[in-house]
Amino acid sequence: MRPAVGADTASRKALATGSVRRATEEDARMTAGNDAPATRTGDATTADKTADPADARSWAPPRSRLASALRRALWWCVLTLTGGVERRGRLPRGGCVVVANHSSHADTAALLAALDARHAPAIGAAADYWFASRWRSRICRRLAAGFPVRRTGGGLGDLLAMADDLRAGRAVVLFPEGTRGADGALGSFHRGALVLAAEAGVPVVPVGIAGTDRLLPKHGRLRASLVRVRIGAPLPPTVTPEVARDAVARLHRRTSAEALRDSTARRRVAAVAAGRWGLLIAFLWAFAEALSWPLMPELLLGAACFAAPAAALRLSVTALAGSLAGSLLALELAAFGVAPPAPLTTDRMRVEVRHALSVRGADAVAQQPWNGVPFKVYAAEAGRAEVPRDDWLAASAAARGSRTLTVGLAFAALGVLLRRYRRFYPLYLVLLGGGFAVGLSLIVAGWR
Repeated sequence: MRPAVGADTASRKALATGSVRRATEEDARMTAGNDAPATRTGDATTADKTADPADARSWAPPRSRLASALRRALWWCVLTLTGGVERRGRLPRGGCVVVANHSSHADTAALLAALDARHAPAIGAAADYWFASRWRSRICRRLAAGFPVRRTGGGLGDLLAMADDLRAGRAVVLFPEGTRGADGALGSFHRGALVLAAEAGVPVVPVGIAGTDRLLPKHGRLRASLVRVRIGAPLPPTVTPEVARDAVARLHRRTSAEALRDSTARRRVAAVAAGRWGLLIAFLWAFAEALSWPLMPELLLGAACFAAPAAALRLSVTALAGSLAGSLLALELAAFGVAPPAPLTTDRMRVEVRHALSVRGADAVAQQPWNGVPFKVYAAEAGRAEVPRDDWLAASAAARGSRTLTVGLAFAALGVLLRRYRRFYPLYLVLLGGGFAVGLSLIVAGWR
């Protein structure tokens, strides 16, 4: 979202000529308890109090909170699908002005997903862009809780109009840089947000955002990336732009530099899966399963594609190739009366497959992905029934291909969605193996 910046010129004029007003505001702040000495806590300077509870409600009105909760759920779902969103810290009780770094249009979505719904955050948006047409204005208001701020004069008045909302417990979000930064560099801060905080007698809360520049780069395309939001300690409303900028910069640096916690096991599996050894293992596993090996290639894909989502497509295609090659060999061996061991299969499976092949020919294999009968049973019985090789290859490629590719890509998507939980990969392997073992046992028991 394009931020509003035109309020800065007006704010400087107001600060230069409003000494009487500042004195009045200072008296009001002292009455409300803002004269308490600031202390150093966490990431930034904080004040003991910034507003008297008797003068302002702690949270936004219920209707605003409900709408905010719906927006938060929407953007949380969107960001979860594109790599996830994490939040550290919380906004203080009551209204506040949130100032954050700005490098992407996705910053607005990140803040709406991360900030508490009870603060009903409102986002300052450029009136000449987001409110230039009726449909764009509706989108901005309803999906981003935007309010217009003029950039060509009158912007300070637009900001100060939010003072009552702040006193009522809302959070007003502004990007004081005035534009999206390049290469993660933080620009200078304009004063408009600080004038608003001083007018309402509420704290200024610095926030650092990381990952949005990779998720949706400036003039770039959307791509998967984890987004992190770190909320700092509140600053007094009298804070200077330089102090506020330094607080946001520290949060941004810490958030950007924080390593994603990972599992050594996952890194090793991903390294193998992404290389030639991964392709070889996938091919041989699927090849052996089509002949005799009892464990389906989907188990391997579940472990490898989750660990290395980028390699999922080529691993799945390679496993499909291995299955088809193994099934052709099984078909030829059965035609010559050779029957490799087939553990975890039953006579009932073979009878059912034999009947299906006699009725539908090679097309009977289309049932294999759904009925639980191992692929090797179909291949062996097709050889005994003398199903033509070309017919078998075409039918099994369609049946096996749909299942293998779907499973591989599904596990890759799961790996992207759960990227922030990579440190639990060993537990994931235990659950994956246990689930396959239970499922296989139930299938075999059902076919006895």
